[in-house]
Amino acid sequence: MNKFQAMEVFVHVVDCGSFTRAAEMLQLPKATVSTLVQALETSLASKLLHRTTRHVSVTSDGAAYYERCIRILSDVRDAEESLSRHRFSPSGRLRVDTPTGLASEILIPALPDFFERYPDITLELGSTDRPVDLVEEGVDCAVRGGELVDTSLIARRLGVINFVTCAAPSYVARYGVPTHPSDLERHRCINYFSAKSGKISGWEFNRDGERIEVALPGALALNDSNSYVKAGLAGLGVISMTDYLLNEHLATGAMVRLLPEWRSDPLPVHVVYPQNRHLSAKVRVFVEWVAELFANNPHLRLQPADTAAPVPPLPADAARMAQRG
Repeated sequence: MNKFQAMEVFVHVVDCGSFTRAAEMLQLPKATVSTLVQALETSLASKLLHRTTRHVSVTSDGAAYYERCIRILSDVRDAEESLSRHRFSPSGRLRVDTPTGLASEILIPALPDFFERYPDITLELGSTDRPVDLVEEGVDCAVRGGELVDTSLIARRLGVINFVTCAAPSYVARYGVPTHPSDLERHRCINYFSAKSGKISGWEFNRDGERIEVALPGALALNDSNSYVKAGLAGLGVISMTDYLLNEHLATGAMVRLLPEWRSDPLPVHVVYPQNRHLSAKVRVFVEWVAELFANNPHLRLQPADTAAPVPPLPADAARMAQRG
């Protein structure tokens, strides 16, 4: 038995809660995964996992051994990377999840630079506005917008997302221009709902210390940012969406900005990864690259108010922050 491989397999089984999912992540036969764990239990003369037909859970001995395995595997990889980082570029499969609009408008156009720097990385970029379970779905790291609440994740703050309220000229010609947020209650508004909870997002506005939050009526609600913008362009109603998705349409006149003196609170953006997963070289370079991408984008970078308490680079920035569900 390869003890090091068996320890890696055991850690993945615990993280996934399943032999099947662990086998898929490791690209090994399920029988091999099961055999390695059984051999590990035999060599230790201790039961590490409780197994049922539907679920796998860790025993008390297994939990203690798991923590030791995490530290040992991390130390071994650190030692390997310290010797190889000057000779080899990061390589292998990297799975990242990002919001739909951020992927299409910000990340994907910049990927030629990423691949020029790191040609040996194979990137699997998930693009969805649905919050994903990083461990359950085998995601190495994710870019997420919103306040974070999941204390099992480590986060690095990247920047902010700003919102713009606007409508198509055809809509404005038919329904007029609102002059105050309360006027929107008499307009047709396109709502956005959470793909996880189904909850409709409220509309928030502030101006010179005055804050207004309204739940607006609408005949249409969507949960995909690109579809949401398309609905606005079609004249279906007033929308409130991130400026980087709307700036081009505003510049060409395809959309008209409404309530320009009223602002919505910026949404913080973080890159997150599981705290019990080793920050490999490929994850580390992606995190640094996406942080640089945000820093160079005037619409996304941290503003002076955000940088009052500077965030150190990874891996020192391991503050456990949360993610809005």
